[in-house]
Amino acid sequence: MAHGDSYKQSGKAVEGRKTFRRLISYVACDKGLLFVIGFLIIVSIASSLLGSYMLRPIINDYIIPGDFSGLVNILLFLGIVYLTGVVATYIQYRLLNKIGQRTVTRMRSDLFRKMEHLPIKYFDTHQHGDLMSRYTNDIDQVSNALTDSLSDMLSSALMVIGIFILMLYISPILTLATLITVPIMFFSAKTIVKRSRKYFKAQQEILGETNGYIEEMISGQKVVKVFGHEKQVETDFEALNQKLKDKSQKAQFYSGMMMPLMQNLNTLNYVVITIIGALLAIFRGFDVGGLAAFLQYSRQFGRPINELASLYNSIQAAIAGAERIFQVIDEEPEEADNSHAKTLTNIKGDVRMQDVYFGYKVEKTILKGISLHASPGMKIALVGETGAGKTTILNMLPRFFDIQSGEITIDSISIQDIKRDSLRQSMAIVLQDTHLFTGTVCDNIRFGRLNATKEEVVQAAKLTAAHSFIKRLPQGYETQLENDGANLSQGQRQLLNIARAAIADPAILLLDEATSNIDTRSEILIQKGLDKLMEGRTSLIIAHRLSTVKNADRILVLEHGQIVEQGSHNELLEMKGKYYSLYKEQFEEE
Repeated sequence: MAHGDSYKQSGKAVEGRKTFRRLISYVACDKGLLFVIGFLIIVSIASSLLGSYMLRPIINDYIIPGDFSGLVNILLFLGIVYLTGVVATYIQYRLLNKIGQRTVTRMRSDLFRKMEHLPIKYFDTHQHGDLMSRYTNDIDQVSNALTDSLSDMLSSALMVIGIFILMLYISPILTLATLITVPIMFFSAKTIVKRSRKYFKAQQEILGETNGYIEEMISGQKVVKVFGHEKQVETDFEALNQKLKDKSQKAQFYSGMMMPLMQNLNTLNYVVITIIGALLAIFRGFDVGGLAAFLQYSRQFGRPINELASLYNSIQAAIAGAERIFQVIDEEPEEADNSHAKTLTNIKGDVRMQDVYFGYKVEKTILKGISLHASPGMKIALVGETGAGKTTILNMLPRFFDIQSGEITIDSISIQDIKRDSLRQSMAIVLQDTHLFTGTVCDNIRFGRLNATKEEVVQAAKLTAAHSFIKRLPQGYETQLENDGANLSQGQRQLLNIARAAIADPAILLLDEATSNIDTRSEILIQKGLDKLMEGRTSLIIAHRLSTVKNADRILVLEHGQIVEQGSHNELLEMKGKYYSLYKEQFEEE
């Protein structure tokens, strides 16, 4: 799909129709219910039209002649007709609500399913709050339109056709007079539609941007307060809020013009019909009952058009929301596995990178000719200053990003020829930034291997020095975690992340500053646990505290995306190069 700049004036209508058709394709999954609803709509409209037409025989055949008993009978029949319409309308809306919720459920599922297959790069370049807005505000707009507007839109269209046919049957002359205002109505509606469409699109976009900003400020409140930027944040938010108000105001203004304009034109039309009808009754013998029925239809003729106009607001907002949802659904997923991709079995953990080049942007290379070899069970440490490319190397192994040139192999198999699921299941990653899910402590550790038993969870916690603090929690392993583990300390959260990696029992361990947020005492305990965990496993470790990687089999020193030194701790100190300088700096600081 084309987005953003594709919404030039010439392409707006085409894109809007395209989105609308796609939205209807989701609704069409419930064809059986749609058929029933269509039948009920016809019954409801037929009841309304028949009830209005019966004014003609009621006046002409019973009221004017004074036939009281006949009048009572026809009024009872009229009551049955209207009751039938009421029942049909009630069932119709119940079923429509069911279809509406099923439709947005399918859209929400497709959106979430697509999100799970998007590359990491997508989440790095899009505000999380804006993505959340698509799940909430945009889905709500679609839900409201499907539940409240779709049936009304169809009913109104059919009502206009039915009323026109009956008006033509009663009096062609009065029908012709009625049609005089119709072109004015449609021309006015078309003009307003052109003006307001772009504002509904802009309104949804700025709403997503505003939600993204709010989400960032909520998660970053400590930083805002520490640096005293409350006023600046308020100013920035007010700018976004004002922009949202302006776009919303314009969208609502133009769509809001529709209803009063149509009502005034309908009133004008009603007055004209009344005058012409009275003249026909006086001079041409037009029956009073027919005039009464026609006036009723005349007022009803304007009502569906007014309803269509009032529904415009909801429909446009829904189309704008649906388009934002489809933007995510249409994003390119992670590149599909090769047709000959293999599933790793009996993994030894032999990792090799050969002359690897990579950049997050094509024009800026981060890794420049990286080559390393970690034989099974080997412990390799990556050290260097911030921005040297250490974390980028770890991102290459599970294919969060694909290299631009060179080759990476696991057990002599190129990772391009390994199924992603299999590749990632062979590894466990502990990042510097912790993340815990809503649920119990046990559930969070078990996330590393969902079929793990409670005993295995406890064993993993003991291995990584997490068991002692978990026992002190109010409900132990069944303690509920709140808001990314906000009821735990930073160190405790990291211990749970390491326990999660331990229970996965991987062949390859990737540790990115795994102990950076843990106090010295805990670090000593956890280092022992990690040493046990790394026994027999290939491990790649990033650490700024060089004291934690002294016992690594090989230490690689990176600078500007290149390996400038490598060797054991003692060998590198003897070189008195970059590693020696880094180690001495840390030793002096301590």
